[in-house]
Amino acid sequence: MTASTTQSTHLTGRMIIAGIPVFGGGTQIHGIDPSTGADLEPAYGHGDNTDVEKACAAAADAFADYRATSSETRAQFLETIADNIAALGDTLIERTVAESGLPLARITGEVGRTTGQLRLFASVLREGSWNGARIDPAQPERSPLPRADIRQRQIPLGPVAVFGASNFPLAFSVAGGDTASALAAGCPVVVKAHDAHPGTSELVGRAIAEAVSSTGMPSGTFSLLFGSGRGLGTALVTDPRIKAVGFTGSRSGGTALVAAAAGRREPIPVYAEMSSINPVFVMDGALASRGAELGRAFVASLTMGSGQFCTNPGLVIAVDGPGLQSFTEAATAAVQESAPTTMLTPNIASSYADGVATLTDAVTVVARGSDSDAPNACRAALFETDADTFLTSDAAQAEVFGASSLIVRCTDAQQVRDVAALLEGQLTATVHADESDHAEAGKLLSVLELKAGRILFDGWPTGVEVGHAMVHGGPFPATSNSRTTSVGSLAIERFLRPVSYQDVPKSLLPNAIADGNPEGIFRRIDGQLTQD
Repeated sequence: MTASTTQSTHLTGRMIIAGIPVFGGGTQIHGIDPSTGADLEPAYGHGDNTDVEKACAAAADAFADYRATSSETRAQFLETIADNIAALGDTLIERTVAESGLPLARITGEVGRTTGQLRLFASVLREGSWNGARIDPAQPERSPLPRADIRQRQIPLGPVAVFGASNFPLAFSVAGGDTASALAAGCPVVVKAHDAHPGTSELVGRAIAEAVSSTGMPSGTFSLLFGSGRGLGTALVTDPRIKAVGFTGSRSGGTALVAAAAGRREPIPVYAEMSSINPVFVMDGALASRGAELGRAFVASLTMGSGQFCTNPGLVIAVDGPGLQSFTEAATAAVQESAPTTMLTPNIASSYADGVATLTDAVTVVARGSDSDAPNACRAALFETDADTFLTSDAAQAEVFGASSLIVRCTDAQQVRDVAALLEGQLTATVHADESDHAEAGKLLSVLELKAGRILFDGWPTGVEVGHAMVHGGPFPATSNSRTTSVGSLAIERFLRPVSYQDVPKSLLPNAIADGNPEGIFRRIDGQLTQD
C-alpha cells in the first residue's frame, strides 16, 4: 500500500512514544490561528518526566539495532518518511498555514524543503564519505618500530533530543534538518514539538512513526513529546541516555539548554542556533552605481516572512554620503509602502513590538510600514544611527526578531571595519561591492570570516540553500558551536564521533573499513583518497 492510503489525517491531540499514541496529562494547549487569535482543535496535553523517561528508555533500547542498520536501509527509511510527508498533501499544508499565519506558497515550499532534506541525507548515506573511513596499513618491517594496522570510521553518538522551531514549522521542526541528519547518522530521535504548531507536529510525527513501522526500524527510533522548555525540555536534555541536542530558537532558550547539558555528570554537545542580526555591508562603488536599487531589494529581504527568518538583514553598515542617502531614501519608501503581515505567535508579535519600542528610544526612526488593527500584525520598521552611537549602545546591537533593521552610518572604510570587528557572531554577513570596491572588500572579508558562518556577495541572506557546501552556523551567539552547520549534508557530522580500530581481526572489521571495500566508498588509505 502507498503512504497516501495508509495514513490517517485525523488529529488526535496525542504525543507519540515509540509508536504508541499517548495523551499528555499536563497543561493543555491549542494551536492558535495568529491571523484571528482563535484556538484550533484539538487540545494537546503537555507530557511530564514520566513521558520523557519512557521516550528516552525506548530510544536507548533502539540504539544498538538502529545503528547496526546498513546505509541503504537507513536511506530507504528516510525516503519513506519523505514520501509519507508528501502524501499528507493539502491536509498538512492547510493545518500549517492555519497554525503559523504563513502564506500558502511559503508552506508549500517548506514541505518541499523538508522532504528534500530527507532525500539529501539518503543520498549522503549511499555516497558513504560520512563514514570518514581511513586506513593506515600495517608496516611490520618499519624501523625502528613496526606500525600497527590502524583504521578509523565514524559511529553515531546515541539518542538525540531535537527541539522544534517556531519560525519553520516543517523544515526546522519534527522532521527538519536536525531530525533528518540525526536519523541518517544512526541516532534515534526524541523530538520536543513547539507549542505554536501542535497539529502540524502530530501529522509529521505520525508520518515518521508510520515509516518506522513500515520499514521495520526499532519502535524507539522516534518519539514526539509536547511540554514546556524549562520543564519537559530540561528533563529531556539532562536524561543520561540522551547524547546530543539539536535546537533552533531564542538565545535565552539555547543558552539554558547548553548550561543544563554542561551540568550533567556526562556533559553532552548542544547544537543550538540562536541569535543573529545578519549585517549587510554596502561598499562605496555599489552605493554610487545602484544605491536606490539596493535599498529596495534590501527591504524585500527584510520584510520576507514578516522578518521571522533567522537570516533577515537586521543591520546595514556603510560609509555616509550621497550613495547611502539614495539607498536610505529608496528603503524608506519601500518600508512605508509595506503592508502589515501576521507574525507567527502572539508572544513573538509582543516581543517584536517591545524590541521596536526599545530601538525607538535608542536611535532615530526613519520609516514605519502600514499600521493594522489585526491581531499579531508586524509593522516594518527602519532606523538609523551613526557608528559611534551603535558601538556604545547595547539596544542598537540587540536582535529584534521581525521586520526591523538599523542603518549604521560610518565616517570611512576603516570605521566600517571597526564596526564589523566588534559585532557578535552571525549566521550571515552580506557584502554588496562593484569591481572598484574589491580591494576594500578583501580587507573586510578577512574580518567577516571570523564573524559569520556564511559570507555572501551581491545577494541577500534570506533563503538558505540545502546542499553540500552550505554552512548555517556561526560564532556565538549565532550558534553554540561554530564548528558545525544545521543545514546541508555536513550537518550529519554533529551526531557522529571517530573510532580507531587497531589490529582488529579482519573478520570483525566493520564494512566501511574492511578489506576489499565492500561498501564501494571512498576511503583514505595511507593518506591517499581512493575508492579501491
